[in-house]
Amino acid sequence: MYEEAWYSFVPDISARKPATSSQPSVHRRKESLLLQPNGVDKADEEPEQLDDVFEEIEDTNTPPEATLTKRAASYSDFYHVVKTQLAKDGLGHRTSKGSKRDRSWDALMLSHESLATSHHGVDGVEGIDDTASAADSLDDQLLEASQEQYLLYRDQLALTERHLATLIDDADATLTLLTSLSTSFRAVESQTTSFQATCEEHLTEQRRLEMLANQVGTDLHYYAYLDSASRRLNAPGASRLIDDTAFGEMVENLDSCVRFMNTHEMYRERDSYLARYNALLTKALHLLDHGFTGRLEKVSPEIARQIAATKSESARLALAFGRFGEILLDSYSLLPNVQIVVRRAYDEHGTPVESDSDTGVYVNTAANMFRTYLTTRDRDLKALTQRDSDEFQKEAKEVAVETACRNYVKQSFEKVYNENGLFFKVFNIELMWSAAPESAFQTIAAIHTSMVHPGHLAPLASSLQSVLQPVELQTVCNIVGWLASEYSVAESDEEDSYSSRKHREYAARLLVDHLWPFADGKFTTEVTKSISKAPMQDSALKIGPVENGVASSNAYPLVKRALELLAMFDHAMPKERSTMNSTVVFTIVRETIHVLQRAESKIKSQKMGTDPDLFMVKNLLIIKNELVSLEIGDIRNNPPSMQHFGQIWDKINPQHLVGFVSHIIGGSLWSRGSTPAVTAKSLTAEDMNEQLDELLRQSIYAFTERWGTLINDSQNRKVGVKPIAKVEAELEGMLHNVFSNQPEVISKLKEAIQLHVQAQNEAKDKKRGAKRY
Repeated sequence: MYEEAWYSFVPDISARKPATSSQPSVHRRKESLLLQPNGVDKADEEPEQLDDVFEEIEDTNTPPEATLTKRAASYSDFYHVVKTQLAKDGLGHRTSKGSKRDRSWDALMLSHESLATSHHGVDGVEGIDDTASAADSLDDQLLEASQEQYLLYRDQLALTERHLATLIDDADATLTLLTSLSTSFRAVESQTTSFQATCEEHLTEQRRLEMLANQVGTDLHYYAYLDSASRRLNAPGASRLIDDTAFGEMVENLDSCVRFMNTHEMYRERDSYLARYNALLTKALHLLDHGFTGRLEKVSPEIARQIAATKSESARLALAFGRFGEILLDSYSLLPNVQIVVRRAYDEHGTPVESDSDTGVYVNTAANMFRTYLTTRDRDLKALTQRDSDEFQKEAKEVAVETACRNYVKQSFEKVYNENGLFFKVFNIELMWSAAPESAFQTIAAIHTSMVHPGHLAPLASSLQSVLQPVELQTVCNIVGWLASEYSVAESDEEDSYSSRKHREYAARLLVDHLWPFADGKFTTEVTKSISKAPMQDSALKIGPVENGVASSNAYPLVKRALELLAMFDHAMPKERSTMNSTVVFTIVRETIHVLQRAESKIKSQKMGTDPDLFMVKNLLIIKNELVSLEIGDIRNNPPSMQHFGQIWDKINPQHLVGFVSHIIGGSLWSRGSTPAVTAKSLTAEDMNEQLDELLRQSIYAFTERWGTLINDSQNRKVGVKPIAKVEAELEGMLHNVFSNQPEVISKLKEAIQLHVQAQNEAKDKKRGAKRY
């Protein structure tokens, strides 16, 4: 930090011989006074080393004491001159020995004295004073040199202190000023409160006036638009507006004006403006309808001529759907304006739009354009439609009815699908089936044409029904069943494309609206023909043995036909339609029961050797088993087997129906109670199965009761009654002949007969006991 050379003020003194010249000189210069005289004693002696020059400083804040470094052994002449001069003056060498510190100070004093003498030429006393002042000056210089960096730090700190003091003074002054300003502001605020309130009132009033002005301007806009719209729609070339993009904006503005007048009934001349705006809107929509009709009349004749002249089926389809759409859509803004008007009446799926304005005028315009479009399409495609119908009739006669029907249905569905796509391009509506009378689908469905379109499948159904009317019922069932299975729900997402979904929709509507009612009529006709009005033969009233283990093999022939009809109906219809109260199933069962009851009466009257009750039990069980097996007639979740007598018996068992009442006197175990006898006339579709069970219960009851009485009388050896062995053998042979493949039915009937015998014996015993008492 400090250089040691700063503290080496007194050099080391070495003996040096004066330089002498060996050659004599004639002319010599005077010897310099700075050189030492030759006669000085002890010239060869090493001068005394000066000790520390400065006093020891007791201040602890001073830097450490500097060390004197030894200088080289060379001296200047100035030192010898000073020393010689001091010797002459009597001050050169002191005899008293002092401390090193004193000698150092003496050296410094001598040096300064010599310097002062040489420069100023004063006397000795003045030199001593100068030496002392020089020593003080050197002391100060050494102190300043040793503390130079610390003094710099002290000056910097002092400067920073002055700067911070200035900042504090400035901050104090600023705070004082701010306090004064705050006090002034509070005083001003307290004085201007009323002025501020007045200003706020004025601003509020200004905003109210601005809002009122805006409202007035807006309201005036609805009044002022009348002149502009009137000039445009009453101009000579107003019909050209429908090809301009501004037409849609004009319709929107007119509708807004109508809505405004409807919602502001108290406005001045509201009724007059409302009537005029409605008239302008009607005129604009009429111009659009007229322009759309003119566009169709311009495009369709050429397309119809080309279709009639083309013999290729693919070319006709390309002209009817592809080329026609391209030419019709090639307009400026006519079709976009048509779509704007249609969408103000219906949404993208044909559902009526809910709006605060009257949409009736838009609905009427859309309906007129729909009718014009479909009528034009029907006229242009009439030749194509008639050709397809003739080919279908010809194929049905020459090839096969089923094949012709399937091809015709697929072909018609493709045309309906293409017609649906073209309708969407023209009107921007995707027709979806809807039962709402205000929907676009019902509006389209009301337009009857000879061609099929998305809302009108009647021509297709009429062609199919005309071909299927004379054919057998089985063929009709095959066509209906194929249509239901062919267009059923797709099993994977890949098969469920948009076209397949639309075809499935067409098939569902064709079945529900046309083919299923037609098939139901065919079934009703067949039931009437083959069951209700079928002749009754006496030979068919006898029950023969079971053949090949089939329970229905020895059933009544009309019951067999009823089973065939039930099977055909189940094959043609989905389970959702055949299981829940189907009128066809009910008609088949009701007419069959009616025939069986007539046959039972005839058996009873002619006594043909057939047990009438057993005849009813046999045939009713077959009908019941068939319903359960096919899971139709509101019967579900039962095992698919022909042998359901166990489940049926559990339902008609007296212990489940009326309870086991063994103490009834003079009555039977299976009392009907208040349950009326079921007949074919009293049978209803809602509880057909329950009533069928009741008929079975009645027949089983009558059969088992009668045979129980016969066995009881035979056991009691009543007069005129066969022995018990013959009675049991006759019963066994009869049951085995009728139910040879149904041993559980035989055991259940025998069990019921024994219950009757036991109940009758118990009743007799109770009567005897009552008479005794």
